[in-house]
Amino acid sequence: MNHDLMFIGPACRDVNIDFDGSIDRGIGGAVYFCSFAARAVGADVMNAVKINPEDTDVRDAFETDRDHIRILPSRLTTKMKNVYTTPTRETRDASCEAQSDPILPEEIPEDSCTIYHLAGLLYGDFPERLIPYLAKRGQLSADIQGFLRHNDNGPMNFRDWDQKETFLKYFDFLKTDAAEAKILTGSDDRREAAKIMHDMGAGEILITHSTEVLVYDGDTWFTCPIRARSLSGRTGRGDTTMGVYLACRAKNLPIRDALLFATAAVSLKMEQPGPIRADRAAIQSYIDDFYTDIR
Repeated sequence: MNHDLMFIGPACRDVNIDFDGSIDRGIGGAVYFCSFAARAVGADVMNAVKINPEDTDVRDAFETDRDHIRILPSRLTTKMKNVYTTPTRETRDASCEAQSDPILPEEIPEDSCTIYHLAGLLYGDFPERLIPYLAKRGQLSADIQGFLRHNDNGPMNFRDWDQKETFLKYFDFLKTDAAEAKILTGSDDRREAAKIMHDMGAGEILITHSTEVLVYDGDTWFTCPIRARSLSGRTGRGDTTMGVYLACRAKNLPIRDALLFATAAVSLKMEQPGPIRADRAAIQSYIDDFYTDIR
């Protein structure tokens, strides 16, 4: 089958503890949030999900038919706990109770796609040899989190990727948050960091921040403000942004339009925990209400 996007990565069981002590348990992972986001704007999505096959509730949580999901068997399903330390949910203490097995090239479904996105959670989710393999099949995208965040027997810590100079050149799209961008480049200026990553060989760079989303294509910096009315659904913010952005770019929307849709979608998504439940019309309505100055 032909698809717009393939999201590849481990789903996980999440425990999210908010700044006020409230607890939310559910299914999570970049592959999960990205999938709902891309489908919200009409993309045809294949999900290649690394979990223990016995965890059928995780598979069912994707709410898609069997033609659009493949389970990549793992001994364990990833389990994580996030403790948010500020009211803005911009910082969190994260720990890992279990990590799934690496995803190997031979496990990737044969379905053809416009863009393949490595939606990782931890270093080790993807062996580096998977990167050039997928780059030969179509446009390649990645969340840098899957190459910077390490599971240190429970506690999770970010470290620079010593193979970045070799592999960033394979990515047509690269997603980071502001903190990850600084780890990768040494710069806390998001525009400068985006340029450094592009100079290393990556294509379009998308950097999320609590106030805005930035995209750099090597020539122009594009920005769009986040205008969320609530932060209760902070978990999955970056993945929702990237899922919508990639879906729009797979449909050949210009960067400025794709960024606007992605930023409005994540602003709307943050009103409630879990994946985005809106459709394209609801996102357009949010744009009409809150982004009239960005047309």
